[in-house]
Amino acid sequence: MKSAKVVDVHTHMYPPSYMDLLRARNKVPYVRSFPDDPAAGDRLVILPAEDTTSTSRGRPIGPEYYDVEEKLAFMKAHDIDVSVISLANPWLDWLDPAEAAETACKVNDDVERMCSEHEGKLYAFGTLPLSGSAGEVVKEIERLAKLPHHRGIVMGTSGLGSGLDDPALDPIYGALEQSQQLVFLHPHYGLPTSVFGERASDYGHVLPLALGFPLETTIAVTRMLLSGVWDRFPKLNVLIAHSGGTLPFLAGRIESCVAHDAHLKKQGKLESRRDVWDVLKNNIYLDAVIYADVGLKAAVDASGADRLLFGTDHPFFPPLDESESEWLSVKLNSKAVRSAFGDNTETAAAIMGGNAMRILGLPE
Repeated sequence: MKSAKVVDVHTHMYPPSYMDLLRARNKVPYVRSFPDDPAAGDRLVILPAEDTTSTSRGRPIGPEYYDVEEKLAFMKAHDIDVSVISLANPWLDWLDPAEAAETACKVNDDVERMCSEHEGKLYAFGTLPLSGSAGEVVKEIERLAKLPHHRGIVMGTSGLGSGLDDPALDPIYGALEQSQQLVFLHPHYGLPTSVFGERASDYGHVLPLALGFPLETTIAVTRMLLSGVWDRFPKLNVLIAHSGGTLPFLAGRIESCVAHDAHLKKQGKLESRRDVWDVLKNNIYLDAVIYADVGLKAAVDASGADRLLFGTDHPFFPPLDESESEWLSVKLNSKAVRSAFGDNTETAAAIMGGNAMRILGLPE
């Protein structure tokens, strides 16, 4: 199956300026090697829970995270025509407020340069200086709208630090709506480690990645819904990572719980509100990073096949066997699209690339 273009909307890169920032740090987040275990190589540590005395801190980080030639080689090997790259977590949320605006400009310009040097192959979602003032964030949103290869912004679930239902985000949502920039919403913090039980470490990263990330995302988006973000900003468009977490599956339960909530009724919040299904079909796009046709079909039922966009999550989930050339994560996502739509090649091709070309305004 090959569409006119295969577009990967969920693919990450740490540009050189960002790597310089991480390498210069000695507290989370940071990148460095550990002299007592040189074989471990450079490690990326992005969460406080990973910052232990063990040499197994964080995760290995190699050129596939920051070398644009590695990205292009991956694309070629997997028949991907266009990648819309975004900074992976932890973005810039941790910056000193006084440095946030300048650093965001530098990182975004670095990404824009890479895209322009590989014209037609790379586009980007920009990164916001969310630890800075709302005015600085709005200014960067307006600047990003003028950069030729940027197509929106990437944001984590913490927003300015108090979640995506924080009223202080309203000027930012307003600027994003006005400039018609897509918000790529991506999880970062997961759930508290305590919820996974005393033996969670016996199971590697499976519980926080398979369950923590999707539930973090679902909770964040539900808070946006409950706080009326889309009532105030009816044209704010959000692309949700990992096929919306568990939102497509739980949307009916969320809507039922809202409709039966006496507290919300007493506050008068049940009248003239937009329901979950309305927002899913008009404001939310979902990537197709779900790895199986069952989840993909739920995403289609929730938002529509014309609102699904293929992604790989590269460079995360690499093959464990160094002899493997094909990434299982890519194979499973492509297979899910084929399996879900069978002989309906037009819809499959739209998910693999056509939708992204249309939604993001990418040139043919």
